[in-house]
Amino acid sequence: MSQQAIMAPTADTPERRAFYDKIDKKNLTALWLSLADLVTAEPRSACRAASWRFQDIRAYMLEAGGLITAKEAERRVLVLENPGLRGQSKITTDLYAGVQLVMPGEVAPAHRHTQSALRFILEGEGAYTAVNGERTIMHEGDFIITPPWAWHDHGNPSPDPVFWLDGLDIPVIQMLDASFAEHLDVDEQPITRPVGDSDARYGHNLLPVDHRGGGGTSPVFNYPYARTREALERLRRAAAWDPCHGLKMRYTNPITGNHAMATMATFIQLLPKNFATATYRSTDATVFVPIEGKGRSVVSPRSGEDIVIEWSKRDVFVVPSWHRVRHEALDGDAVIFSYSDRPIQEALHLFREDRGNA
Repeated sequence: MSQQAIMAPTADTPERRAFYDKIDKKNLTALWLSLADLVTAEPRSACRAASWRFQDIRAYMLEAGGLITAKEAERRVLVLENPGLRGQSKITTDLYAGVQLVMPGEVAPAHRHTQSALRFILEGEGAYTAVNGERTIMHEGDFIITPPWAWHDHGNPSPDPVFWLDGLDIPVIQMLDASFAEHLDVDEQPITRPVGDSDARYGHNLLPVDHRGGGGTSPVFNYPYARTREALERLRRAAAWDPCHGLKMRYTNPITGNHAMATMATFIQLLPKNFATATYRSTDATVFVPIEGKGRSVVSPRSGEDIVIEWSKRDVFVVPSWHRVRHEALDGDAVIFSYSDRPIQEALHLFREDRGNA
C-alpha cells in the first residue's frame, strides 16, 4: 500500500466554496477537505522530542517552595509541557508529566480522582504516600501507584525535601470526559492498615484465600527500587541483552500478569557501560527517566535532522510516537524508568513496533 496520504487536497472552486459556506451554517462540513489530515499514512502529531534537566527543575521547585505551600497549592508541581503542545499540560498527546516537591514537615492534602497516577521517586528518603488507608515510605527509584478513585495524600516527616515525577493519564480522561474528583475534609486520611500490608498480601506469589477478581490496577502500590535493582543484577548474569533495549522489564500486576496500571505501561531497563542499542520505534510515545548513569539518546523524526539528547540521573526526556530512537550508556551502567500509553494501544489492537528490520 502506498505510504502517501489517502487522498490529495481537492481543488477549490467558487461553487464548492459557496456550498461549504452554506452547510457550515448547519454545523456540517465536507470530509474530503480534512480526510488526509484525519486518516494519516503514519502517526503524526505536534508532539516533539524534548528533554528537561533535573537540576534546572530542582532549582525552580525550591524557589516555588518559598512562594507557595503544598497545602495552598494542593499539589506543588511543575508541569513538563511538550514544546509542541504548550498550554495543554501534556508531555505526549495523551499523557501528563510533572515534578512534585514536598518540603520537610509538609502534607499535600488528601483527595481522589478518576485519573490514574504513578510516582517515580527522584530524590529524598523518608517521605510517604498514603493510598486507601495504607502508607508506604518513599525511597529513591521507587515506583508507586495511585489507582483511580483512591484516596491519597503525601507527607514528608524527613529533614530534607523530596522530589518525584508524577505521571498521569489526565489527557485520556479529558478525551473521554470522565473526570471526577473529591476532597477529604482532613489533610491526612485515616490509616487503617500497617505499612507493607498490600505487599504482604499480594507481592509474594500469594493471595488471600478469599480473593476474587483482578482489576485493572495492581493491588501492590509500591515497587521498591532496591528489589527492582537486585532483579536487574541477577538477570545481567544471563547476558541476554536485547539489541534494541539492553535488559528491559515491565512492571506487572501480580494477580493478572498484565501491566501494573490499566492506562499506563511502566518499564525499567539496564544498559551496561558503552552499550549502544539498535534503532527502535513504536507507536507508544514514551517518557524516560534515568535513575542511574549518564548517556545519550538519538531521536530521528520522520523528517529533519536527528535530535541528540544528553541525559544523566533524574533528567526526563520524551520520544514521540513512531520516532526512531537509539540509546547509549556512557560512564558506567545506566538504569532508566519509562512509561507510555501501551496498555490502551494493546487493548485496542493498535500497538505497533519496528525493531529496525522493517
